[in-house]
Amino acid sequence: MSSSEAQETFKDVIEVPKVFIKDGFQFINRCKKPDQKEFMKITQAVAMGFAALGALGYIVKLIHIPINNILVGSA
Repeated sequence: MSSSEAQETFKDVIEVPKVFIKDGFQFINRCKKPDQKEFMKITQAVAMGFAALGALGYIVKLIHIPINNILVGSA
């Protein structure tokens, strides 16, 4: 590996974090806080997701208990 190849590799290694940090700052600067209407929509979507997954887990548990009792028996 020649000296110029080593310098190129070193420049590439240094350039990647610089570009990442620059893109990160651009992203953060472009972001904004949600207004109350948008916040409520996000909150409702998250709540519906929690409720749906909770109901699904409850239904799976209700189905699993009798099947498990049949397979294992009352040992």
